[in-house]
Amino acid sequence: MIKVVVHGALGKMGREVVNAICHDPETKLVGAVDINLKDTFLPLPDGSGKVPLSSDLDNIITAQKPDVLVDFSLAKAALNAARTAAKKKVHLVSGTTGLTQADLDEIDRLAKANGVGAVVASNFALGAVVMMHLAKVAAKYFDYAEIIELHHHLKADAPSGTALTTARSMAKAHGKPFLTPSEKDTTMKSRGEQVEGIALHSVRLPGLLAHQEVLFGIAGQTLSIRHDTISRECYMPGVLLAVKQVHNYKGLVSGLAALLNLE
Repeated sequence: MIKVVVHGALGKMGREVVNAICHDPETKLVGAVDINLKDTFLPLPDGSGKVPLSSDLDNIITAQKPDVLVDFSLAKAALNAARTAAKKKVHLVSGTTGLTQADLDEIDRLAKANGVGAVVASNFALGAVVMMHLAKVAAKYFDYAEIIELHHHLKADAPSGTALTTARSMAKAHGKPFLTPSEKDTTMKSRGEQVEGIALHSVRLPGLLAHQEVLFGIAGQTLSIRHDTISRECYMPGVLLAVKQVHNYKGLVSGLAALLNLE
């Protein structure tokens, strides 16, 4: 049985993770952390009891001794959580976006130094991971590409972490930056944020959850690869997969592709 503490447990994603951990026969929720706590215990959604709830991650880890910390919080809080988990030799699974490359490098160093694994993914939806993989495959054959990502109006960052990850992996597979339609002016605001020659367009509206379309163009034809998220429960199979496999790694694993044998 894998013992888990959830960091950011009272947020929308945190609540989904708590529910998934409680209903999976191979995992057990032993504690929860959130800055917005109103009680010292969190009732379990499966009705089996309650677990300690605190704003102090260090104390929860010390008392509950989890195998894995699952983090869905904000970038600054996530980095501090990663530091605490590594110090306590607890594996990390994080879906928090907004982490910089320097943050990821630090997480990698800390995990390796303490002999633990850290899976950090911008998207835990298995369909989205396959979408990014297919975009990498297609990137070898097209010189022009754009990404449209659409999310709910409360999403904190833009472009999304998934869009940035997709663009960078596409450029790596392409071997060079993509071409822009107009070489004369690539700074027009209406053309989106440029990443490796790929224009990223962000839409934020009520009624949306998470959607991304990758568009490729070449003379006489286009190719579209799209993924749509209907509900947050779609992320849970990916989170559970990471929780169950993170102990197989030492250091940082970026994304779920390696866990799905797509690399």
